[in-house]
Amino acid sequence: MLGTHRAVERPRAARRLRAYIALTKPRIIELLLVTTAPTMILAQRGIPDLWLLAGVVFGGALAAGSANAFNCYIDRDIDRLMKRTENRPLVTGELSDREALVFAYVLGVIATAVLWLVANPLTAALAVGAILLYVVLYTLILKRRTEQNIVWGGVAGCMPVLIGWAGVTNSLSWEPFILFMVIFLWTPAHYWPLSVKYREDYDAAGVPMLSVTEGETSVSLQTVLYAWATVMCSLLLVPVAPMGWVYTTVAVLAGGWFVWESHVLYARTISGRDPKPMRVFHLSITYLTLLFLAVGIDPLVPLPIIG
Repeated sequence: MLGTHRAVERPRAARRLRAYIALTKPRIIELLLVTTAPTMILAQRGIPDLWLLAGVVFGGALAAGSANAFNCYIDRDIDRLMKRTENRPLVTGELSDREALVFAYVLGVIATAVLWLVANPLTAALAVGAILLYVVLYTLILKRRTEQNIVWGGVAGCMPVLIGWAGVTNSLSWEPFILFMVIFLWTPAHYWPLSVKYREDYDAAGVPMLSVTEGETSVSLQTVLYAWATVMCSLLLVPVAPMGWVYTTVAVLAGGWFVWESHVLYARTISGRDPKPMRVFHLSITYLTLLFLAVGIDPLVPLPIIG
């Protein structure tokens, strides 16, 4: 009987572990970390101390997980109304509301402590700021009130570059703020096409996403404008950092691809064809990943010797 009881407990424990992990929204964390490590390499102009790199990435992941867990707790009512979120742990009942809330606080405290100890107080403070921006500014204030929710709520997603830079330098300068603005401008062009696919979900939940309030034509036009703004901002880093041929090449080519596909989305929308918004959504992830890979690789590549 004891062996049978343990056999039953193991699958249940595994399910609960998966539920806690789901609260942190791992796929979102992956994208945030893609921006952190390259920024640290740029700040160092080489490979930073590996313990520092690992500590800041780990602490940043915990901070993002904390913010996402708070988001799941606060949005549990509307998550029950949307097909996209109907399998989240608080909707299925795998975890209780109290368990989720305690988990969110614990992750936030550990994240702050880790970043303070392995880096510095500035890095820890920026992480706390990122959590508050996502939880208070986006989730509690903007998400259910304005179609611009994702624009200003996206500020939290820009914070990892400031956290990474501060972790290395214990300061901030123009370079991380340019990268901050790249992600800020990229976020609407990335997320609004996704909102077209889940427009009925957002409408049912009463969330005023742009695809609900203004429709697909407005989404596609705004995507074009934000894609152009993102690419132009990314090029500012070339003279300011300064960046070499690796980053410049990727910023121009990948940026051109991003802009082109955003125009294709707009052309398809106004002509009444299937706009295929998810194509731009997935491309935008590839674009940002390539751009930040170039941010991390460029400082490691020696400049060509002329003459």
